Amino acid sequence: MVGATYAVNCSILFTDLPVLDRPGAARAAGFEAVEFWWPFAEATPPEPDVKAFVRAIEQAGVQLSGLNFFAGNMAGSDRGILLDPTLTTQFRDNVHVAIDIAERLGTRALNALYGNRIDGIAAAVQDEVAAKNLGYAAQAAERIGATVLIEAVSGAPRYPLETAADAIRVIDRVRAQSGATNLRLLADVYHLYVNDDDVTEALLSNYERFGHVQVADAPGRGEPGTGEVPLGDYLAILLERDYSGYIGLEYRASRPDTFDWLPRDERGRGGVNVESLRTPTGTRNQ
Repeated sequence: MVGATYAVNCSILFTDLPVLDRPGAARAAGFEAVEFWWPFAEATPPEPDVKAFVRAIEQAGVQLSGLNFFAGNMAGSDRGILLDPTLTTQFRDNVHVAIDIAERLGTRALNALYGNRIDGIAAAVQDEVAAKNLGYAAQAAERIGATVLIEAVSGAPRYPLETAADAIRVIDRVRAQSGATNLRLLADVYHLYVNDDDVTEALLSNYERFGHVQVADAPGRGEPGTGEVPLGDYLAILLERDYSGYIGLEYRASRPDTFDWLPRDERGRGGVNVESLRTPTGTRNQ
């Protein structure tokens, strides 16, 4: 990859289309990469469903840059199952399905949402279960040269990772316990900003440990330029330090042309230009 590249999160964008039609819509809009949350209802979907998903990515001619592991019922407020000792087998079975998809599609980033705190189980026990599950996932991902991502999340009061430092502590713990070196930080600047993290300091201190970046504006989690987040300044910090990974567009569309803030010639490989993120919505001529 030459320079940073945008990837459309097809679990939060193009939601008016069936899941399997979204990669093609992203390609038609000029993008060459997409990412997904876990795109199936169950942790271990039937093989025909897996094949259909893989085929949709391949036929669209896009790169699947990132994929989440199964995270429970996201619509019902679940944010991962790593912490729950009763779901360890389910998570580990899902790891193998996700790794298989990643191997078929050349995906090298797999995001593991940590999970919400569980009543009746000590936090220390939950964290130990999560560390072991992450070590297991990292070992499985290492077989295909992939990275397991950990992120802070906003809007989920029982999710214990709120800052970049919280996520880094988990990564360091897993490395100390299992020896895994392929866990990295997913720097979602929207979540960090909303959680009142010092985003600039988080980026400056941890840029060498990033495996992926995601953006959205706030308030509202809309397109860049719809809120107050200085996305151009944040990404400039990364690009000035030679970040050449993917930048996931993980925002909610607020208007019919949700990509009107981004010139078409910047949507493909290596096209990230921080000035587009600094241009107020509606002032750029396409």
